[in-house]
Amino acid sequence: MSTKLTSLVLGSVVGLLAVPSCDLNVPDLNNPGLDELQDNPTPNKVNAAATGLLVGNRGGKTAATGLVNQLGVLGRESYDFDPNDGRFVSELIRGTLQKASPFGGVFWAGNYTNIRTGNVILHALDKLAVFDTAANVDAQKSAMKGFVHTIQAMEFEVIYLTHFDTGAPIDVDHPLGDPLGPFVSKNDLLKEINRLLDLGAMELTAAGSISFTFPLSPGYAGFNKPATFVKFNRAMRAQVAVYGGDYAGALTALAASFLNDDPASEGFSFNTGVFYSYSTGAGDVTNGLFNRGSVFAHPSLQTDAKMQANGMPDQRFLNKITILLDDKDMPDVTTYSTDDSLHSALQFKLYNSASASVPVIRNEELILLKAEAQWFTNDHAGAIATLNKVRTGVGKLPAIDPATITTNTGFVDALLYDRRYSLMYDGGHRWIDLRRFSIQFPDQPQYKIPLDDPAKHKQNFRFPVPQNECDARGTEAACNLKSTDPVAN
Repeated sequence: MSTKLTSLVLGSVVGLLAVPSCDLNVPDLNNPGLDELQDNPTPNKVNAAATGLLVGNRGGKTAATGLVNQLGVLGRESYDFDPNDGRFVSELIRGTLQKASPFGGVFWAGNYTNIRTGNVILHALDKLAVFDTAANVDAQKSAMKGFVHTIQAMEFEVIYLTHFDTGAPIDVDHPLGDPLGPFVSKNDLLKEINRLLDLGAMELTAAGSISFTFPLSPGYAGFNKPATFVKFNRAMRAQVAVYGGDYAGALTALAASFLNDDPASEGFSFNTGVFYSYSTGAGDVTNGLFNRGSVFAHPSLQTDAKMQANGMPDQRFLNKITILLDDKDMPDVTTYSTDDSLHSALQFKLYNSASASVPVIRNEELILLKAEAQWFTNDHAGAIATLNKVRTGVGKLPAIDPATITTNTGFVDALLYDRRYSLMYDGGHRWIDLRRFSIQFPDQPQYKIPLDDPAKHKQNFRFPVPQNECDARGTEAACNLKSTDPVAN
């Protein structure tokens, strides 16, 4: 959370995420530049910093040790048989995540750096008398604040999802050198995420019909103005509400989001949503999972796939996975693993170009969130009908007969099947889902993180608090929680 780290994130805006030029003058945001943003802000500096916030929010998602890859391995969606680094097996699957390693010590410093960047922007806004014009300065400031609070909430959500019951600091808007903010519980962290999203939604709504004063990346197409960005904000709020078990709140947020659960409606698409975008353009970055040949899909994705009426597997499996069938493709599967008990002849075809995008949240997920919220607010018939829209529309599977599901565990079994195949390898959903439902239904073994070989492999339930954070604090109870310690129910 140092000034240097913040400057590195802000300095990444040179590529502007491959968006067309908007005459944005990007200043030299090294340490003096950051001081200028705080002490002598201008609209251009604030706009450049907001673009830097987008860059920072995308950071680490498709890295080898990033969110998609690591959480995919932990949730047994995937393997990474990197021949040059056995820790993808020895630490992620066979061992305990280490707080000082590039595997276990992540999803913290970069996220807090971006949160701090957001706070710098917010303080700078208070000092600006005008933006593009004096006539709508209040609306422009409100739009910027709504954007910043939404991105900050997303950063805290990553910390919550990856570290979970270690908790985390939320009182972090202090000058460098001040005493460190205390750790709060996971429940208080969740409340802070909700607070930021709700505050952001009010600010975005108050901005009215104006445009943002800075360009958003192509992944926000359709959601790049305050009036539409707020629908994305509400989608994220619904996701967080479901993760926290607030199902009535989830339905309220979904009603204000971009959810469309009517496949017969004009313009309907399961794929509508917001994405992290990448490109080969000058100054931008490519999707780090493209051409990562060491990544394999977990073989259970093939064995567990349900069959369509035509005898073919779930269409989502066919769309997302390539089966390596012959010796020409893979002469010896076992040579790709540092553990001879791990095998796979499946590879993903999700990220098939350097500019392939990664979902933040899509309509398909919103429909699944609605089904879950309906069930747990006692609209059981509605929940099955909603779930069937995804199962038949995307998976091309036969519809579920509502009479066959009469219990919570029966519904969750069906729900998690569809979430597994709909959200496959795009953000760690399976690891997150198995953990949250194991807590909700601890007597159901099917909600435990699966182990390929229980004698050799471990369940990692959380990422540890990184070593640097623990060193800075001296004594902190959360630092004693290991990744493999059981999660309290």
